[in-house]
Amino acid sequence: MWEYTDKVRDHFMNPRNVGEIPDADGIGEVGSLACGDALKLFFKLGPDKKIADAKFKTFGCASAVASSSALTEMIKGLTLEEAEKITNDDIADYLGGLPKEKMHCSVMGREALEAAIANYRGLPIPMAQGEVVCECFGVTDQEIRRAIVENKLKTVEEITNYTKAGGGCGRCHEQLEEILREQRHEIREEPVAETGKRLTNIQKIKMIEDVFEREIRPALRKDGGDIELVDLDGDFVTVALRGACGTCKKSRLTLKEYVEKKLREQVLDSLIVEEER
Repeated sequence: MWEYTDKVRDHFMNPRNVGEIPDADGIGEVGSLACGDALKLFFKLGPDKKIADAKFKTFGCASAVASSSALTEMIKGLTLEEAEKITNDDIADYLGGLPKEKMHCSVMGREALEAAIANYRGLPIPMAQGEVVCECFGVTDQEIRRAIVENKLKTVEEITNYTKAGGGCGRCHEQLEEILREQRHEIREEPVAETGKRLTNIQKIKMIEDVFEREIRPALRKDGGDIELVDLDGDFVTVALRGACGTCKKSRLTLKEYVEKKLREQVLDSLIVEEER
C-alpha cells in the first residue's frame, strides 16, 4: 500500500477542474490507455494572456489524478512563461510529496503542460522528438535524459520511478544503463549556485567550457563543425561556430535548440547564447 499525504488523498477523492474546455487555447495529451496512464490537459487564456481556466481528463492511479488536479490549480493566474517553469518536483511538492514509485505521475503532468503550451504556439511537442527507448510505455531518450539530469537519478530503478521506462518487459534495461552512463557527468552532487549567491564570470566560463568539451564539441565535430566561446557578459554567451557549422543555414537553430538548451540545463537556466557578429 502506497503512503499518500493528506493533500494527495484530497486531490484524488475531490479532484479539482475535471472536464474539458471546448474552446481551449491549448490542449496537451500525453501517455496512453495502453500504457496505463493518460492525461489530457486544457487551458484557456484571459484578456491579460494569463491562464484563466484549466481542466483535465486523466486515466490512472491516485497519484495521476492528484497530480493532474494539483497542476490545474497551480497554473491558474500564471502567464505561459511562468507556467512553463513548473517542474515535476514542484507538482510533487505542492502535494506534500509522492511515493518515489509514483513520481512519473508528476512528470506526466509537466509534460502535458509542455504539450499544451506547444499546441498553443503551434510547435511540436518537445519530448516527443526523441527516439523511443521503452516500447512498453513509449518513453523517448529525451524524456529519460532530462529526468536523469533534473532529478539526479543514479539507477535504472529510479529512471523507472520517474518515467516508467523499463517497468514493462525490461528489454530496454541495457539501453537505459547506457544512457545513464552517458548522462552521469550531468548529475551534480552540489548545486550549481547556492541560494542567494551568484556565480562569478570565471565560474560560468569554466562550466561552459566544460559542457562544450564534454558534450557539445563532440556532437558538432561529428558533422564537421566546432564551437568557440568568444565572450561572456552577464548571462549573454557569445560563441562562434566553426567549420561546417559556421556556414550552415541552420546555425541559428543549432545555437538555440541545442547549444543554449544544453547550457541552460547544465550551467544556468538564464543563459542566452548569441553568435559572434
